[in-house]
Amino acid sequence: MSPRIDDLFNLTGKTAVITGGSRGIGEMIAEGYIDAGASTVIITARKAEALQATADRLNAKGAGKVIAMPGDLSTPEGITAFADAVKAEVDAIDILVNNAGAAWGAPLGEYPVDGWDKVMNVNVRSIYFLTQELVDHLRGAGTEDDPARVINVGSVDGLRACDIEHYAYSTSKAAVHHLTRQLAKRLKHENVRVNAIAPGPFESNMMAFALRDEEARAAVAADVPVGRIGNPDDMAGLTIFLASKAGAYLTGVTIPVGGGIATAD
Repeated sequence: MSPRIDDLFNLTGKTAVITGGSRGIGEMIAEGYIDAGASTVIITARKAEALQATADRLNAKGAGKVIAMPGDLSTPEGITAFADAVKAEVDAIDILVNNAGAAWGAPLGEYPVDGWDKVMNVNVRSIYFLTQELVDHLRGAGTEDDPARVINVGSVDGLRACDIEHYAYSTSKAAVHHLTRQLAKRLKHENVRVNAIAPGPFESNMMAFALRDEEARAAVAADVPVGRIGNPDDMAGLTIFLASKAGAYLTGVTIPVGGGIATAD
């Protein structure tokens, strides 16, 4: 690889914060960032033991430092506590990945208010208020040539009306995509770029019910235009691009990473 191309997709020395980082998409992104040279990656999730296990596995690679920082982003108090812990640990943040999410399925007419509120609070409210808490640390890291980045994790289900009755989930992800545009517009002159990704099916706790066995997995893959579910390289490649110099000219966009779902159906 030429030095120029290597420089474009290099995260050497970068500090990243990734919510929902103990498994699934968050873990894929964390590993990709470590492999791309990030010096410090802070991951958070509610379950401390699983979070630490992921940090230990990634630290064993001998690359950058992964810090497990348990937190509950479903409440304003939890968001503030986590943000304060991050600010006590690092002086600036180059990359914030808002990945933590929740889902709830129920038929029309039976969808509970508490399920709706849980999903909206985790999937939308936490993204806005955590970004608000950490925005000065992002401003402090960004430059005109190499802005700080916020990457919000939406979903292909926020781009389409799907068959699964998870009304709050798909609505919340559509809100994430629009919130991304709003934040990008507000921060466009402050050396902070804000973009979103819209994943399709990947190995994750949220998708476990649909990938529970080979028959179910095959059925999910058959619904993807390219014929398979996403893998860690698919996720790492896109999010490294968005966090590196290669993605410095993008802001306010939502990029589907779903094998053609919602774009080539």
